[in-house]
Amino acid sequence: MSAGAVGRAYPRLEGREKVTGAARYAVEYPVDDVSYGWAVPAAVVRGRITRVDAAPALALPGVLAVVHHGNAARLAPGSDRELWLLQEPVVHYRGQFVAVVVATSLEAAREGARLVGIDYDAGPHSTVLTSDHPGLYRPDHVNPSYPTDTAEGDFDAGYAAAPVRMDATYRTPAYHNNPMEPHATTAQWRDGRLLVHDSNQGASSVQATLADLFELPSESVRVIAEHVGGGFGSKGYAKAAVVLAALAARQVDRPVRLALTRQQLFGPIGYRTPTIQRVRLAADTDGRLTAICHDAISQTSTLHEFAEQTAVYTRSMYAAPHRRTTHRLVRLDVPTPFWMRAPGECPGAYALESAMDELATAVGMDPVELRVRNDAEVDPDQGQPFTSRNLVACLREGARRFGWADRDPTPRARRDGRWLIGTGVAGSSYPARARPSSAAATARADGGFLVRINATDIGTGARTAMWQVAADALGVPPERVEIRIGDSDLPVAPVAGGSMGTSSWSWAVVRACEALREKLRNAPDGVPADGEVTAEVSTEEEVGGQPMLPRYAYGAQFVEVRVDVDTGEVRVNRMLGVFAAGRVVNPTTARSQLIGGMTMGISMALHEEGVLDERYGDWVNHDLATYHITGCADVERIEAHWIDEQDAELNPAGVKGIGEIGIVGAAAAIANAVHHATGVRIRELPIRLDKLLGLSALA
Repeated sequence: MSAGAVGRAYPRLEGREKVTGAARYAVEYPVDDVSYGWAVPAAVVRGRITRVDAAPALALPGVLAVVHHGNAARLAPGSDRELWLLQEPVVHYRGQFVAVVVATSLEAAREGARLVGIDYDAGPHSTVLTSDHPGLYRPDHVNPSYPTDTAEGDFDAGYAAAPVRMDATYRTPAYHNNPMEPHATTAQWRDGRLLVHDSNQGASSVQATLADLFELPSESVRVIAEHVGGGFGSKGYAKAAVVLAALAARQVDRPVRLALTRQQLFGPIGYRTPTIQRVRLAADTDGRLTAICHDAISQTSTLHEFAEQTAVYTRSMYAAPHRRTTHRLVRLDVPTPFWMRAPGECPGAYALESAMDELATAVGMDPVELRVRNDAEVDPDQGQPFTSRNLVACLREGARRFGWADRDPTPRARRDGRWLIGTGVAGSSYPARARPSSAAATARADGGFLVRINATDIGTGARTAMWQVAADALGVPPERVEIRIGDSDLPVAPVAGGSMGTSSWSWAVVRACEALREKLRNAPDGVPADGEVTAEVSTEEEVGGQPMLPRYAYGAQFVEVRVDVDTGEVRVNRMLGVFAAGRVVNPTTARSQLIGGMTMGISMALHEEGVLDERYGDWVNHDLATYHITGCADVERIEAHWIDEQDAELNPAGVKGIGEIGIVGAAAAIANAVHHATGVRIRELPIRLDKLLGLSALA
């Protein structure tokens, strides 16, 4: 690639459309004869539907149909039973969608849903995750395909022999994806073909799922996701809204719009599982780790297994000769957990990076220096050198920018009136993945270029990044390039998830542009005056043949907090992150992603918590009034920086993902800062006020 657009700050291509309201989202596309769907959730935790009384709803003016297990079109059973909707009378969790009402107006659909009468034969249920639950088991693998357990050396012997030992259990609650645009779909059937405008993170995968469920050839399903208002992982695969809308549209033989309510997003579309994590660290008196063990417990549903890879983070982060990681799972009468920004690594880092801080205190060592001392050039898990590892560089640069050298390590050493002041640090890492992708590049007779790829921009700036990459690969100014994304009719591409979107898509875009340039060089007359020249490529063989080397992005987050000695209120004075993520395509959108991840980490540490009512098997705080998230006033000063990192073993663009690395260590850095400020170690998130009451009485 030639230097040019990549590395320069550009505003988003679609920015003006979004701020003026011209950008259309899933339920905003103009459709003739449209109707509206409203989902009906189950009112019991576990049981069986014995009767559906649709008459009161059908008597309401405007109601067209009540679709339920007794009259819905049949779906092919797939691997994900969460999507086998309206096919059976069995209820697996409270809030599971058991019917959908279709009407000529949104108001009629909503009122009709209220009027549907459903009787249940309810049974006993189990909804609470505990460390001694009798149903705990060892899954075959953890998300996406990692070994469930790993062991090197002899942890028990190494731990017993060490002069310094640390043993603590950390807990995280359920966290809920709350994208600004809810899960929403406009579905319509035309001559046996299904067209959906859907809010998702990957139109190609949604197309494949719908084709399987409705037993259609893939070319008979088209999925458009031109603009997506956030996902945070919850829209990584097809979810309930798109299936319900398609079923409803087939039932009434007219287009159906269906958007889940905010309350309906709490559960049926996935969430981050609660975790119980025991971390044991052993070290010599110089702070060198000799043994690490990370045991993680999480939950899944009775419908479909999802095992969060919580302890995988610990396998490659710090070196030690004796290591062990385990995952155990329990099936509960709850919705199936799913991806949420940095699944596994995010809660896993909270536990390990908190434990490292506790070990630093036990050894009497600066927590930055402890991490530097236990850095690894060779991946402890794979036994191979990392393609690049700049964790230490992030720690050193972050410490310099933050002013860490002036820190008094003594807890409760700084006070400003009623506020105790403390600082904390955490490391972070996230895999730098890539998946096969396809792209097409076209030269037009007017001198312009069109690049097509079914990438998805979920608010990250992906559309703009691909435009920059394409311009440099073509060797032309970006103004001559048009980029088209978000449509399953375009060349197939993987999801915007796992921090692998830009790395996967840019690979295909570069290769397509290179192939086009070669075609143009070999064309004796160039581009025909009345035509175009196109090259389309797939990177499946190239990506699939890439050596399985350990590739990671790294980061370090530094935090200063103040804690009110009377109320326990925690405020984040400032937060700074330094990251090593390969080549940065667009500094503007990259900084936004990193700051967004860190802000979400503040939310995880201090505010977010799904509060489950065991009696009803549901989260009681299922709206944004009672499920607290970080707001603008909570982010007083936040900075994101990165180091110049070149890694030839990645992909043609030299990029690593940045969508998730920002959140990975953030919660631990805040918890560590709270401990430094107060001397109180909080091992169960969130750090609520009540957990810090009584500070004024401490000596």
